[in-house]
Amino acid sequence: MGPKLVSETEDNVRLIRDCLKAASDRQKLYSDLKRRDIVFSVGNQVFLRYLRERKIFGLDIKLELPSNFDRIHDVFHVSMLRRYRSDPSHIVFVKEIEVKPNLTFEEEPIQTLD
Repeated sequence: MGPKLVSETEDNVRLIRDCLKAASDRQKLYSDLKRRDIVFSVGNQVFLRYLRERKIFGLDIKLELPSNFDRIHDVFHVSMLRRYRSDPSHIVFVKEIEVKPNLTFEEEPIQTLD
């Protein structure tokens, strides 16, 4: 019974490995369809997508952030960046807000839509 049990166990292990390999190959195929090579150069402008507590190791990029973002860590994974294509409609003019000494301000409607 010993050699027969060992042979059956080896056959079951081979079957399990083959099923896991097939499932892994199928998942890789689906993920490869969405995967694309991303190349950034020094001076490119990018959008930063913010995700909480995502731990990814590998392709990290250090961004040059404006001085008002000095409390934000400047190294991000490449998957969190999206290429920025210049568009004049992206410029948003912000009216200055008067802040009171108690750090409050009055909200004023810009436009009534309905």
